[in-house]
Amino acid sequence: MWRRLSDFVSDNLSGISWQSALLGALIFVVTFVVSLAIVSFILVKLPEDHFKKAHKTKFWSGPQPALHAAKVIGKNVLGVLLIAAGIVMSIPGIPGQGLLTVLLGIMLVDFPGKRRVEQKLLKRPAIVQAITHLRRRFGKAPLELD
Repeated sequence: MWRRLSDFVSDNLSGISWQSALLGALIFVVTFVVSLAIVSFILVKLPEDHFKKAHKTKFWSGPQPALHAAKVIGKNVLGVLLIAAGIVMSIPGIPGQGLLTVLLGIMLVDFPGKRRVEQKLLKRPAIVQAITHLRRRFGKAPLELD
């Protein structure tokens, strides 16, 4: 069995060229930078009170409720697509930042228990410090937490 496995690995590794390895590394770096930029953009754009208990977004709110509802639905659809793409990118051999993309998707999707998950993450001082540093760098006030 080990002999077949070693033959399989050596046969498949011999077909990889430097060009394909560099292309894979380039795709990995580009997707990492793009994912990081998107997460940073979202964290900077969040309202200060986003994680407060009092902050509630109403589905049909605002001067144009249908437009607001379409935005909420679009945000959730985008979140689900990002979660699916992140799961695919988490498969070994597929380039991309799978877990980072899944986390971004989870941030966008509304689901029961989401607040509890967010609060658990925001109890970690390193995460809060990183978010605060990022927001200050772009001239935004730190997030208000419960």
